[in-house]
Formats: sequence, structure tokens, C-alpha cells
Amino acid sequence: MHTYRVAQVTSPSGRFEVVEREVPRPGPRHVRLSVEACGICHSDVVFVTGTMPHTRFPLVPGHEVAGRIEELGEGAETFGWKVGDRVTVGWFGGSCWHCTACRRGDFIVCENLKIPGHAYDGGFAENMIAPVDALARIPDALSAADAGPMACAGVTTYNGLRRSSARPDDRVAVVGLGGLGHLAVQFAVAMGFETVAVARGSEKAELATRFGAHHYIDSTGSTPVAEALQALGGADVVLATAGNSAAIAATVDGLTPRGELVVVGVSPEPLEITPFQLVLQGRVVRGHPSGTAQDVQDTMDFSALHGIRPVVETVPLSEADSAYQRMLSGAARFRMVLSDG
Repeated sequence: MHTYRVAQVTSPSGRFEVVEREVPRPGPRHVRLSVEACGICHSDVVFVTGTMPHTRFPLVPGHEVAGRIEELGEGAETFGWKVGDRVTVGWFGGSCWHCTACRRGDFIVCENLKIPGHAYDGGFAENMIAPVDALARIPDALSAADAGPMACAGVTTYNGLRRSSARPDDRVAVVGLGGLGHLAVQFAVAMGFETVAVARGSEKAELATRFGAHHYIDSTGSTPVAEALQALGGADVVLATAGNSAAIAATVDGLTPRGELVVVGVSPEPLEITPFQLVLQGRVVRGHPSGTAQDVQDTMDFSALHGIRPVVETVPLSEADSAYQRMLSGAARFRMVLSDG
């Protein structure tokens, strides 16, 4: 019997344990991947804690997966995939193809979205089964450890910016300089935006400069963030990557007239924004989901072209629990990645 290892939790908020399972065979229009790297995303928490409805245990999370196709299920070859192809699987882990959103071609808001680590076992493992519509091809220039985080953190910020109202030379502020924010700053600079990084603490100014930001605002400083943004001329777009509702809301008055707040950081707390702040200046607030497999591929191609890479800490699968705890503590700089390579 051929076996592979997974890092699983057996109950809500449980600790990770590494166990062996029998290697599965892929079904129709599915592939089996040999997992080479998997990023640890803060969104994994909603699955590990059982917060997401219909979460089943034991649970193998992981939706920033990079690896190689090891076996094709029936019909998978008709989609252009072959054994040995390097691919990622992200938050978009496949769609149902029959709900209203899918029938309109808006697959990322599929009513039955298949998120790896929830709909099926994720990438905290040596092998993984995934549907063909979840696969994105990895460019040669990206390593597996680079590509994995692009399937969630990368595509979320890249897509959030390119689908915003910002145009080259516009002023764009990125709130947060963590796993999402450090990529968002790099994308914003490469897209030709005057880029403002907003984060907590003066010590992060050097990091912001390292990632290419033109300006840095310390949100703990004496000048409120909105005032600091207006002193620069106002932000045409704010991309909020921090999962902190108060920090997000603090930027609204820093927007220009017709400015747009794009929220990608998730928090259970409400945003304290008044209609008065929006209506008189014609401002827009909207949420943005990650992106489809094609969006992930676009993100990786753009990153390869412009030399954009995530900053990662790699640890072996056997240390999944300590890596997850490091992510939870906020100590990760900037993405924890499981990789035995």
C-alpha cells in the first residue's frame, strides 16, 4: 500500500498532527498533485476553528498549494494538462458550474465554491486531489515556495488593484504590511501607482521602502491616517489588506472625491463608516474576493515579469503546528510555507 503524509486537526482548534494515509486516485476531471509547497494563510483559521459552516473533521487545510501533477483522472487530459506540469491551487478550488453566478461566468463568487481545506483535503500534505478548473500553470521563473502564496495572497491583492478604479500615476494606499500587504505594495508600484504603505510602527518604514513604496504612514503616529493621506493629496484608492476594521475605517476620510476603498482583509467587526463620509464625496466601498485559476495564472505571470516575490519562511510538513502557531502570533515575515523541498 502506498501512503503519504498529511498534517491534520481532528477537532475544532485542535493541534496539528502528522499522519499517514493511503494515496488516493483522482476521479473524473481531477488530478493528483505531488505537493511541493503550501502557504499558511490566516484564512485557514476559519476552517481549523470550525467557524466556517459545514466544516468536517479530521481536517487537512491549505489553499496556497504549489506542486506537480502526478496522475490524471479520466478526462483531465482534455483540458490540456499532463503529468509533470507545475501548477497551483488556491482559494478558488473549483466551482459548481451550474449556479447563477457560474452560468454568468463569475466563478469566484460561485454559490458552491470548492475551497481547498474545506470542500476537500488541502495542501498541508504530500499529495492532494484537485479538480482541473482549479489549476493554474506556474511560470518557470517562480519556485514552488514563491508560487504557493500567489494562489491566495498574491491573486487577492493583484486582482484587487487591477480591478479597482486606479489608473497609472494615481495615488494608492495599501493598509497593512503583512502576508497580503507586502505583495500589494510590490504590485502597486509595478502597476505605476504612487504607492503609500500604511502600517503600525515607525520601524516598518524601512520595510515599506524595501518593497518599493513611495511613502510610509505610521498608523500609530500623532497624525491620523486620513489626515496623513490628505497631506499627500488624498488616496484615489485604498486597498485594505489588514484584518482590522478600525484601521480600515480610519482611511475613508483620506480618500479623494470619488475615491474607492477596496477591502480584502477580513474581520468580524463592523466597519464604522457613516453615510455622510461617503455621500458628499461620492466615495465607494466594496469587498473583493480572490480570483479564479486564470486570475492566479495572470498574477504569477505578472510577478515573473516584474520580479515580484513573496517573502517566505519555509518549514517542513512535520512542523506544521509550530508554523501555524507562528502565523497566528503575527511573528511570520511574511508568509509561512510548508515545504520539504
